[in-house]
Amino acid sequence: MSRNKYILCITLLLVVILACAFALQIKKLPRQVRSTVRIIPEESKTREDSAQGELNQNVALSLARPEILVKFRAGVSTDTIEQITNRFNDRIQDEIEAVPGLVAIHDPDSGDAKTLSDQYSVLPEVEYAEPNYEISLDQAGNDENAVRTNDPRFEEQWALAEISVREAWTKTKGSSEIVVAVLDSGVEYTHVDLVNNIWTRPAAMTPYRDQDLGTVDDIHGYNAVANDGDPSDDNGHGTFCAGIIGAECSNNLGVCGVNWKTQIMPLKFMNAGGFGYVADAVEAINYAIDRKRAGVNLRVINASWGLSQQSRALEDVIRKAHEAGILFVAASGSTGSDNDKSQRYPSCYSIGNIISVAATDRSDALAQFSNYGAKSVQLAAPGKGILTTALGNDYESHSGTSMAAAYITGIAALALSAQPGLSVDQLRSLLLRSVDTLPGLRDKVSTGGRINAAKATKH
Repeated sequence: MSRNKYILCITLLLVVILACAFALQIKKLPRQVRSTVRIIPEESKTREDSAQGELNQNVALSLARPEILVKFRAGVSTDTIEQITNRFNDRIQDEIEAVPGLVAIHDPDSGDAKTLSDQYSVLPEVEYAEPNYEISLDQAGNDENAVRTNDPRFEEQWALAEISVREAWTKTKGSSEIVVAVLDSGVEYTHVDLVNNIWTRPAAMTPYRDQDLGTVDDIHGYNAVANDGDPSDDNGHGTFCAGIIGAECSNNLGVCGVNWKTQIMPLKFMNAGGFGYVADAVEAINYAIDRKRAGVNLRVINASWGLSQQSRALEDVIRKAHEAGILFVAASGSTGSDNDKSQRYPSCYSIGNIISVAATDRSDALAQFSNYGAKSVQLAAPGKGILTTALGNDYESHSGTSMAAAYITGIAALALSAQPGLSVDQLRSLLLRSVDTLPGLRDKVSTGGRINAAKATKH
């Protein structure tokens, strides 16, 4: 081999060795560094590198689902909380402003949620710790003969006559001054029968600001799944409930809600599959409390969903909603079980702003699928074969205690339009008095009755 060829071979060999070494070093880079590079926000590119790196880590953290919720005891400082989480190699994803000391914690190592919560529970600084439980919708499913039409179908809305809504309308048809939140899978806020009754953030009100999650341009509500201001519905359930509460009336379109006029605030915490997590529900309620304190006349939250595990974090934030003057209407569940024996949450929390709702059918009997409870469920409303708004500017018929809860929420808003000065406790008491007692509901709900809208608005 000639001397020149020898030198060339040695040079090529060195190049290959150097390339392999460089590739090996790249492979050894921390996974977090390589992954965060892919999610650099456009607006961060003008910042200094150090600030940019910190922002990227915060963005990546906000996209991860927290494994647990921890409530630290009063007096425990933020520094101490950070020291504890750092010791466990965990990260504080979000602090819930409405409940001091309550934080959502993410474990980058993806540890088991029960093990993690047990680890925190034994600490003297901790009041409680719990897994970030999964939440599911409360519905009995579509009717076999689901109605899909864009034609006016008011006469097919049997429930409105059953609960004497027409009589109530002689007193009031609702008010755009009353804001109702639908805490669900979002709402199709562009639906032709809903668009004029959707809440819009007042121009003078600043966008929502969370100290951990940043600023959200909440034009029509809040999406806790994506932490943004687009609570569009990709499941349909929230849109069903919204239509019962406030589909626009006398517009020659589709159906009519309990309220001709109202403001529906979509709060999305459930995904397209109809599932969500406690942490997102808590953050969405925290958002609602913040907007109420900022001046929004938010009076009622509709919660047509449930879970079998008792979450103290969810209980705490609903209690804060009570303190803020917000009624919380919860579906009792659609599994046909007795909630006095097998409790379902949030409907079974003993908090003064909660109303738990069962479902009735066309014959004013307890619907076969409806949960009940002589102590834990307060009243009933129609919930079987309910025609309402659906995705794609459409209409469908659905059944479940979800539908029944939406009727109670709608009537609560209707009652407030007649008596806007009612406190949350007065409103709840008024609704519990405004029932028609029925034999089929005796020993099934505490009032023994099904809601009557005319009674709720005549006082």
